[in-house]
Amino acid sequence: MIKEAIYHRPKNNFAYAYDADTLHIVLQTKKGDMQDVQLIYGDPYNWKDGKWQTEAESMTCSGSTDLYDYWFIAVKPTFRRMRYGFYCSDGEEECYVAEDGIFSTLPTEISHFFCFPYLNKADVFQAPNWVKDTVWYQIFPERFANGDASINPEGALPWGSEDPTPSNYFGGDFQGVINNLDYLEKLGINGIYFTPIFKAYSNHKYDTIDYMEIDPQFGDKETFRTLIKKCHKRGIRVMLDAVFNHSGYYFPPFQDVLENQENSQYKEWFHLWDYPVVTDPAPNYDTFAFVSSMPKLNTENKEVRDYLLEVARYWVEEFDIDGWRLDVANEVDHAFWRDFRRVVKEVKPEAYILGEIWHDSMPWLQGDQFDAVMNYPFTNGAITFFAENNMQPTAFSHAINRVMHMYPQNVNEAAFNLLDSHDTPRILTLAKESVARVKLLYLFQLTFTGSPCIYYGDEIGMSGGQDPGCRACMEWDSSKQDQELFQFVQELIALRKQNALFGNQATFRFLHADDEKNVLVYEKRLGNQQLVVLLNNSESVSYVSKTIFDKELNSEISLPTQKLEHQDSASEFEVPPLGYRIFEVID
Repeated sequence: MIKEAIYHRPKNNFAYAYDADTLHIVLQTKKGDMQDVQLIYGDPYNWKDGKWQTEAESMTCSGSTDLYDYWFIAVKPTFRRMRYGFYCSDGEEECYVAEDGIFSTLPTEISHFFCFPYLNKADVFQAPNWVKDTVWYQIFPERFANGDASINPEGALPWGSEDPTPSNYFGGDFQGVINNLDYLEKLGINGIYFTPIFKAYSNHKYDTIDYMEIDPQFGDKETFRTLIKKCHKRGIRVMLDAVFNHSGYYFPPFQDVLENQENSQYKEWFHLWDYPVVTDPAPNYDTFAFVSSMPKLNTENKEVRDYLLEVARYWVEEFDIDGWRLDVANEVDHAFWRDFRRVVKEVKPEAYILGEIWHDSMPWLQGDQFDAVMNYPFTNGAITFFAENNMQPTAFSHAINRVMHMYPQNVNEAAFNLLDSHDTPRILTLAKESVARVKLLYLFQLTFTGSPCIYYGDEIGMSGGQDPGCRACMEWDSSKQDQELFQFVQELIALRKQNALFGNQATFRFLHADDEKNVLVYEKRLGNQQLVVLLNNSESVSYVSKTIFDKELNSEISLPTQKLEHQDSASEFEVPPLGYRIFEVID
């Protein structure tokens, strides 16, 4: 028994309130080291004849990585409080794990045990419920559709007439989105995430000039208001992108700094190193990365905070937007984000607050700042395994298990699960133009825990490399669209809406990973219902032994673009090259 590998912390992702009555407890041990793990717990005030009263329940191995096993249990303490520890056995040795250490016998002194003092409802992490049932569609406004040529920016090119560059324009606007809401509704999405729409110099709009004004190339505020109302009428939520880490070069306060230097009334709005402030050959002030045209805002300054918080309030209050996606969120101070949450939730308690963070984000996900972050660890694993075929099934299952155990389950249910975006190559390009691999990506994404997002055009087979290649004009010529891929994604979204096993109500768990055959099997479970998915990530037929299942799989779900012509034997399931099988089982 490797005792030094046993780990638990009575907080965050290892001990948390899932809802007003339920605690989730997790213990980490060395991979393959334990045969039996139990939670020993009791109310700290429940004593009889001078002895603390406890009970024991077995924990389940909820997942593994290359180094660790994770043991999980959900409990409902009678009085919403408990002291607890763990019993661990490797079949030969046993021990008891408590806050004060590891013991050979169960401690008699209650102070040795971990403590969950009280399950206060106010402390339960709770993202907006609607997010769990939302499938997002990310739109880069300049490149989705041109619906009003009269507001085209100067020098705008005919739609799709050239490859995208960092500086060219094609006139995408709000009217173009309005004109294509039927298309989005047909696809089945019920959330739109817009990259920045505010007045800016560039075509990507991440260099804001005025946070209170819409960029004229997209339309005016009344057109935007109409767009929001039309979306809401169709059951589609709208999330905007806010860049509060930095402004643009032409942001008036920064221009004032450049003009008036140390005499500028806005000099405390930025992180200036010395004077004179210069942009070339290198900036002498903090920026986003090393981009001189994106000076970092000083969110610790009261004037800056008040201004940005008013921006946050204004667009929710005046236009009824449903959420904020926060750019470079990890570089802004936590105190600002706590104020941001308070302001936004005062106006609209059900607004979704999403942070752009590419690493472990637990400090931002404790109920006082964000509702979710963009789940890039999920993205990286899925792309490497499915699109690039550069990871074995076991390693992929380890990567996803690590992601799932980084955060509490109620956090995972609201995670923003993207496959690509305006910042990355498109999935078809990453998959070397293999539509079959793209289908496997979508199948996994749309059956996984969280809130999935589709990048505009991926659903009809658009390709494109790293920025700016991934920002091409949406292809509206139906003869150039992959209609079969569209139908496949459409059907998966419909199943996610109609069948609870596809969505967040069911729990996710890997059942089998075969590195030799490049096959992966996982389940979604809800009560006595089970969805079992067999994925073949190889380019040849593979077989899955029926012995890995504890019940017969005989109710198969087929998608319109799938042919159910399999030669199953008495002992194995056949899975076609780069294919899948989906079964629904009821105990």
